[in-house]
Formats: sequence, C-alpha cells, structure tokens
Amino acid sequence: MEFFADNALILMLVILVATTVTGLPIGASMIVSSIFYLFMAGRDVGLAAENVLNGVFGNFVALAVPLFIFAANIMNAGKVSDRLLTFALAVVGRMPGGLAQVNILTSLIFSGMSGSAISDAAGVGKVITGMMMKDGRYPPGFAGAMTATSAVVGPIFPPSIPMVFYALISSTSVGALFLGGVVPAILVCTVLAVAVMIMAKVRGFPVEDAIPWRAFPMVFLRALPALLMPVILLGGIYSGAFTPTEAAAVSAFYALLLASFAYRVLGPRELFQVVLSTVRTTAVVTLILCGAFIFNYVITVERVPQAVFALFEGMDLNVVTFLLLLNLLYLAMGCVLDVSTIMLVVTPLFIPTAAAMGIDLNHLGIVLVFNMMIGLITPPYGILLFIIKALNGIPVAEMIRETWIFLALLIAVLLLLTFVPAISLWLPRAAGML
Repeated sequence: MEFFADNALILMLVILVATTVTGLPIGASMIVSSIFYLFMAGRDVGLAAENVLNGVFGNFVALAVPLFIFAANIMNAGKVSDRLLTFALAVVGRMPGGLAQVNILTSLIFSGMSGSAISDAAGVGKVITGMMMKDGRYPPGFAGAMTATSAVVGPIFPPSIPMVFYALISSTSVGALFLGGVVPAILVCTVLAVAVMIMAKVRGFPVEDAIPWRAFPMVFLRALPALLMPVILLGGIYSGAFTPTEAAAVSAFYALLLASFAYRVLGPRELFQVVLSTVRTTAVVTLILCGAFIFNYVITVERVPQAVFALFEGMDLNVVTFLLLLNLLYLAMGCVLDVSTIMLVVTPLFIPTAAAMGIDLNHLGIVLVFNMMIGLITPPYGILLFIIKALNGIPVAEMIRETWIFLALLIAVLLLLTFVPAISLWLPRAAGML
C-alpha cells in the first residue's frame, strides 16, 4: 500500500489516460481516476462528493452555462438564422466574395446570441454553406472551411461559454472577459474579410446580386429583434442592471419570446425538443465540470501548480517566452484534445504561474480561449470540420486543404493579441472594470 500512496498521482494520470483511450467520456474519466487517487492516497473518498457539491451548487457563475445553451438552441430551432442571413446579405453581399463575407458577418452576429462555436456552425453553417456551393459558386472545400473558420469567433465575442468556464477556474470577472472579447472578435472578422476580398479577386469568386437599398429598411426590421439580443445583454451587464449569470437567464427568456411570439416559429413540440437537447448537452457539460472540480482538488493537494511554477522559474523564462511557449503548447493540444479538457484540466496548472509573473489573467483568458478556438479547425481533431461534414457532406480532406491559409491568419492574430494586451484590455479598462 505504501507504493500506491507514494505514486498515487502518477497512477491517477495513468488511469485517466487509460479510461479516456478506451472511450469513457472525459468527465467520467476524471471522476473515476480522482476517486482512485483518494483511495490510493488514503484520503476520505467522500471528498469527491464534497468537492462536486461545493463546486456545482456553490458557484453562481456555473448556472450561466445551461442558460446560454438553452438560448442558443432556441435560436437554432427558431430559424432566426434565416433573417440574419438576409440582413448580412443586404449589408455585405455586394462585396467581392459576397457570400463568404455574409458567412463572416452572420457568424459575428450569431455569436452575440449563442456563446458557442459549435452552435454557430450548426445554426447558420448548413444554410450558408449550401448557398455558397449552389450552382458551383464556391468550391465545397472552401465553403466548408470558411464556415468552420468564421464560427471560431463565436466564443470570443460575448456571450461566451468558454469564458464562463475560465472565470470559474481563475476567479476573474465574467463581465470583464466578455467585454475584453469584443475588439479581438471584430479584429478576427476584419482580417478574414480582407483575406476573402483578396482571394475573391485572385480566384474569381462571384459577386452577388445586390439587394436594393430601398428594401434594406424592411430587411433590417425583420432582423432587428434578433440583432437586439447582444445589445440587451451587454447593455444590461455593463449598466449594472443584471449580472452575467442573470444575463444568461435574460438571453434565454428573450430568445423564447422572440421565437414564440415575434417570429412565431417555436410551438410546443419544438420547445420540447429544445428543452430535451438542452438537458442532454447540460448533462454532458455538468459531468465534465464535476470531474474537473474533483481533479483540480487533487492537483491542488499534490501542489502541482507550485511544481509547474518552479519548473518555469528554473528555466528563467521572461513573460514573452512564457506566453510563446504556452501558445505553442495549447496549439499542439488543440490538435488532439477538446476545449473542455484543455480548459478544465490543463489551464488551472498555468494560472498561478502566469499570475506570479505579473500577467493580467483577463488578458490571458482572452488569449487562451482564442487559442483553443483555433484548435476547433486544426487537424486531425478539428471538430468544426466534422460538424460541417455531417451537415453538408463535404469531405474533411477538401476542407483541410482550404483551411491552412485561415489557420495562418488566425495564428497571426493570436500572436498580436498575445503580445499587445491593450487589444483585449482597452475596452474593459475604459468601462472601469479593470
């Protein structure tokens, strides 16, 4: 038994990897391996339940996650994306690479409602990708890659489910993180839009028939209720009318009113399916959160963050080198791991080190969330590519060939955000939140 007690942490990690490889969900793997640790280390196994209860029920911020999921599911089921697409087509459809520009703008608008890259891809991805491929206007690989890449902006622009997770583990302000993501999200969309204009001219992509300006007021009015959601959320949060968690409840209620009464596309049957889908997704997320709370307790007890800090201190790294290595590590992990695993298992290890080095944790949060979003389109994992394949039947290999240029642009923006903190921190500071 002494051997097991002395090597409990190593054995826990072995069990975690083994159970994950065999197909057990990551949340369940963290719970199983952590309970084994408590048993092998001779600690009270009841600590597992205590940490779950304290983490899940004692944290008001965690409640925002299922509410944002519910709002995003309503928006998807309520066909709000159709009105947003028409509005975006009226605004940017006349530009070079018009439908690709519509793709980018629609993702930015939809991101102000969903907080999730997957919801963005699923919500508007199928429709806009189909429009781009119709009559051979764009190569299928390019259309799919464009949709997956534009969906990356979803969790950067507020609201953002990954930022809620980061706030949970770093004790930073959700409101400051949300506001800090506004400028980076607009920057990403601007870079992608300029790239599309250049590619449209080089590759001869078509220009769409412009919607007459006289029709724009009606198009705008049809989309206005949906466009108001991010305005209401951000205005309420930063005016002090409600907290970010309460904003999630407001967004869910507003989405329900919008789909049921303003657009009248969500009946009892559709609402039941939305609730069912939300419960399923929330159950998966909650399982991961429960596992993370127990796992992080073990990591803290074993003083792993202090060991990580000592390791970096021994390497005599400055802030620039530390951030560069951290970005490289996260980009590599994004190729093989999902966002929740990286955020809830790996990120807590580096937060104390970053804080000790004087790095602003709000800035770090924006950088790491953006880095993890890049992982959603990075082969071989690239879950957004597989979602587009499932929705539109585009071979993943074709999308990967078109994705590299977008990956290069996103990494360039990542480096800019990393080494120019003012891009992320200017707006929260101007609002007096930092």
